[in-house]
Amino acid sequence: MAKLANLTVSPKGEKKLVSQFEETLKTVEVIKELNTEGVEPISQVTGLTNVMREDEIDEQRIIKIGDYFKVKAIFNNE
Repeated sequence: MAKLANLTVSPKGEKKLVSQFEETLKTVEVIKELNTEGVEPISQVTGLTNVMREDEIDEQRIIKIGDYFKVKAIFNNE
């Protein structure tokens, strides 16, 4: 897993990750044994909903110079 995530892990850390992953797999096996028949799937339990709006281009806020957009600097020259 560490290799796939491009992480450098010490041998001690590797042993810990293996142990933690084994515990995760054990937990998944327990969950797979639960009877969930008749239980409605959910993805949100707090009752919150997304508030969506139509994408609109505000021409007044676009500063375009030729083929480029002008934006605030993101680099510090110090």
